[in-house]
Amino acid sequence: MIKVSESAKKKVIELMTEDGFNSSTDFIRVGVKSGGCSGLSYDLKFDKSQEHEDKVFEDNGVRIIVDKKSFLYLIGTTLEYSGGLNGAGFVFNNPNANRTCGCGESFSL
Repeated sequence: MIKVSESAKKKVIELMTEDGFNSSTDFIRVGVKSGGCSGLSYDLKFDKSQEHEDKVFEDNGVRIIVDKKSFLYLIGTTLEYSGGLNGAGFVFNNPNANRTCGCGESFSL
């Protein structure tokens, strides 16, 4: 399961609305792909439909879909949003990551 913090929920709903998505019927797709300075990087986008083997979750009012392969890397992850002075953006707190890069956008197991 992937959890969504209150700050991430607010930002997801705001961005979905701006992009023409409906937060009560559409999804945020979270995935993992090869790349980044630590080997794997997070992928985050909005989606209106789910694929046959996607895992579907809902936490804090946010509907999340994860492809089967990425799910193994993301179990227990919390999606947060930071609006600090060092830059605003989504942050993945992933208990499975052994190492993360300085920017927090990539990780390794």
